[in-house]
Amino acid sequence: MRALLKLTWVEIKLLTREPLTLVFSFALPMLVLLVLGGIFGNQEIKQGRFHHVLMLQTYVPAYMGLIVASIGSISLPVHLASYREHGVLRRFRASGVPEWVVLGAQFIVSIGIATLGGLLIYALAALVYGVDPPHDVGALLLAFVVGVFAFSALGVLLAGLLPTARAAQSAGLLLWFTMMFVSGTAGPLELLPHWMLDLGKSLPLYHLVLALQGPWVSTGTNAQQLLIMVGIGMAATLAALRVFRWE
Repeated sequence: MRALLKLTWVEIKLLTREPLTLVFSFALPMLVLLVLGGIFGNQEIKQGRFHHVLMLQTYVPAYMGLIVASIGSISLPVHLASYREHGVLRRFRASGVPEWVVLGAQFIVSIGIATLGGLLIYALAALVYGVDPPHDVGALLLAFVVGVFAFSALGVLLAGLLPTARAAQSAGLLLWFTMMFVSGTAGPLELLPHWMLDLGKSLPLYHLVLALQGPWVSTGTNAQQLLIMVGIGMAATLAALRVFRWE
């Protein structure tokens, strides 16, 4: 446990030196939220599952999901791939640091990044646009933690599949932007053509966004989307155990 806490603190300090993580976890989601808030303001959604709900009430949890997705698709794969590329993972293993400590520290830092980013998103939306707080905080936290688990597992899987940090960065950016446009975070899902909706449903962010939006706008826990995210996390974990390389 002492090794876990020490390594977590080191990872937190290293985070301040990674501008890519800071941009995609904090700056860009907040910027896009401001832009969409300026475009849609307090318009009501005219159709779909959130009929008569203000658009910004659904965008805040959606962008919390986008922050979680940035961890699993960009920051975590690039970080771990860079560690392997520079021999850091090999030195961890040679020095006797347990594998669970290395990955556990990454998971704790991921939760910290996602939580801070989510709080900043809500604070910005509340101050600028008067967005209300979530209706069911407990259900929102459950969906949030499940989302961090699933995307962290996906991040470790991507780091195992991609040979270098540059490859992880390229693939992660492509995945992140694709998910952003087809998962209800760049515009209402009702405006998307069918083929884009089908693409979104095949990607994890689509399901995480719906799982977060339900508790926020008082439609309740979306058990189906939570189960899908748990399944994605478990499948990614099992696959990562098979393909992740320490050298």
